[in-house]
Amino acid sequence: MQEKIIILDFGSQTTQLIGRRVRELDTYCEIVPYNKFPYGDETVKGVILSGSPFSVYDEKAFKADLSQIRGKYPLLGICYGAQFIAYTNGGKVEPANTREYGRAHLTSFCQDNVLFKGVKENSQVWMSHGDTITAIPDNFKTIASTDKVAIGAYQIQDEQVWGVQFHPEVYHTEDGTQILKNFVVDICGCKQDWSPASFIESTVAELKEQLGNDKVVLALSGGVDSSVVAVLLNKAIGKNLTCVFVDHGLLRKNEFSNVLKDYECLGLNVIGVNASERFYKELIGVADPEKKRKIIGKGFIDVFDEEAHKLADVKWLAQGTIYPDIIESLSITGTVIKSHHNVGGLPEKMNLKLCEPLRLLFKDEVRRVGRELGMPEHLITRHPFPGPGLGVRILGDITPDKVRILQDADDIFIQGLRDWGLYDKVWQAGVILLPVQSVGVMGDERTYENAVALRAVTSTDAMTADWAHLPYEFLGKISNDIINKVKGVNRVTYDISSKPPATIEWE
Repeated sequence: MQEKIIILDFGSQTTQLIGRRVRELDTYCEIVPYNKFPYGDETVKGVILSGSPFSVYDEKAFKADLSQIRGKYPLLGICYGAQFIAYTNGGKVEPANTREYGRAHLTSFCQDNVLFKGVKENSQVWMSHGDTITAIPDNFKTIASTDKVAIGAYQIQDEQVWGVQFHPEVYHTEDGTQILKNFVVDICGCKQDWSPASFIESTVAELKEQLGNDKVVLALSGGVDSSVVAVLLNKAIGKNLTCVFVDHGLLRKNEFSNVLKDYECLGLNVIGVNASERFYKELIGVADPEKKRKIIGKGFIDVFDEEAHKLADVKWLAQGTIYPDIIESLSITGTVIKSHHNVGGLPEKMNLKLCEPLRLLFKDEVRRVGRELGMPEHLITRHPFPGPGLGVRILGDITPDKVRILQDADDIFIQGLRDWGLYDKVWQAGVILLPVQSVGVMGDERTYENAVALRAVTSTDAMTADWAHLPYEFLGKISNDIINKVKGVNRVTYDISSKPPATIEWE
């Protein structure tokens, strides 16, 4: 049985980041709503309480019953979690004079406390709270202070319960990973045996047991998630897996044929469907972004459904759903607030059972599994690409000629990133065809043609993103190549907007 750390989610924006950091310690963990602790699970080794947007004294604050957790498992409260433990045991939590947000430093801490083993003096930590613990119960001991907070961390005497008012999970906390390792490994005793190899071994065994001799159909997108699912399933059930790759006419240049060749090299049974004319016809005159998305989404479902019905005795639909999708699809009260099925509507429409072997992995873990499976690196490191494809990168209505222009410009940009060694330094990149024409001069002739915007961002999880600071020489070369080689474009711009407030895609 796989040992695990349980993270109780009180609604913090960094809860997923706690999970990622624990996984990076080669330790399995699960994030569950604050009131859904898995009592009776003998594999639980320790518990972490996340932060929260609420104050502990608010009427609407999320409250957890820790009576069956405290004393049975090591417990670490982070920010709100620390305040909650202190407050519910008789301590004081009050609004800070000013919101404590940003860098702080550990001005003093108990170096002999196991939680701070290996932490440097004056180590930088990251604060993000409007409240602060102003008094702790008599059986609590302050074990760290910062330049801003007197009670920066505490431990309950003679108990394995700790609280920290800073965020060890964020990048800016210098020794945050060491603090989490001290808790996960030294205090909870986790063996750090969670690895891509162990995941593959256990998942293939589980898939064989779950699916038996049943037949499975998988919608491939060309992206890393569905590709890894395909290889895992092929390893488990072989010929009983059929993959369907639909070309809606809005893929990158030559992507349909290139991806099919990749899948053939992986030994997968893939049906390629070129449905571009069908999609172009349904999109005539449609400029509204949401309407375009719905038409493309419904069209994909219809085409996939038609192909799947040509297969005999299919009982399962496999999807590349990953852990952030699962977490974001549930509120911390357990209510579904957003559907994240990769091909939403298909399981109900086709009356199929759902198979999601990556549902407990983060994106970086999916890539590690792909490498362990021996997949080609260019498949593993592919940038994220929107489901509606270039349909949301053509602002306004979609025509085959606009698709041709955007595919040619995008191909020059992406290939340029690869040639200059920049592709793997960028999280996501693409070209946007703008709904404006501008005056230009080519040779001795005046032109009135399209403008395009280059978009490239850096990120770790797409929740936030910054524009990539690409070399001016590179941008100049790409601009010249696009204008000289792509018929219909006479102006190139570069998008320097961050997320937030802008989004990565323009539509």
